[in-house]
Amino acid sequence: MATKSGKFSWYELMSTDTAAAEQFYDQILGWTSADSGMPGANYTLFSAGSAMIAGLMPIPDELKERGMPPNWTGFVSVENVDAYAAKVQAAGGQVQRPPEDIPGVGRFSVVADPQGAVFILFQPSGDEPPKPDAMTPGNVGWHELMTADREKAFEFYSKLFGWTKVAAHDMGPMGIYQTFADSAGQEVGGMMTKPADFPVSCWAYYFSVASVDTAVAKIKARAGQVVMGPMEVPGGAWVANCIDPQGAYFSIVGPK
Repeated sequence: MATKSGKFSWYELMSTDTAAAEQFYDQILGWTSADSGMPGANYTLFSAGSAMIAGLMPIPDELKERGMPPNWTGFVSVENVDAYAAKVQAAGGQVQRPPEDIPGVGRFSVVADPQGAVFILFQPSGDEPPKPDAMTPGNVGWHELMTADREKAFEFYSKLFGWTKVAAHDMGPMGIYQTFADSAGQEVGGMMTKPADFPVSCWAYYFSVASVDTAVAKIKARAGQVVMGPMEVPGGAWVANCIDPQGAYFSIVGPK
């Protein structure tokens, strides 16, 4: 099966304490974790049931020295990483890590859109296994871009991946929240112009849970922080924006 460019396919957490982060997310999201078995790599795989969802690794020393905090990053699958990295650069984005191979896994490149939001281009070496429905507990249910300029950001991703607008929600003083569909036509996320006091343009990932209230209680009991919510969003789901004990920002979505 050929890779269809423009779909989120993987998520990766870089942390200052991988053992603690592994335990935290297993308890909060019901994941099971296991070492990847890659030679010479400290890389943990998170799974929801039989489906692998995400990876965990220590922040590399060179990035730690530059002050990179713990963070989640999303991977977008493409047919040709080198070609797409060139497209990102030509459109005013940045190639922060040139394309390189992960033996037996695929080829990747770390890039940033013209407003500075980082994501990873990924070309798998084989067929990608099917993922459960987005709202299945443990999977990623939503992708959210806070950006310096929503319209320019959407234009960039639309031209790069073929994403399309779905609905524009008027958030009053906060402006328009524009939902979008990926290259397969599935509504998978939203974009909005960030408030002036929001420090950087970035992607955020919402992990699906069976009960937002239960997950919030677990997060607080395990030294995580809930910085906003729970609050209801259009469609009847509830969300909460959180920070894990090491400082990585993440969100949850599900029924109350």
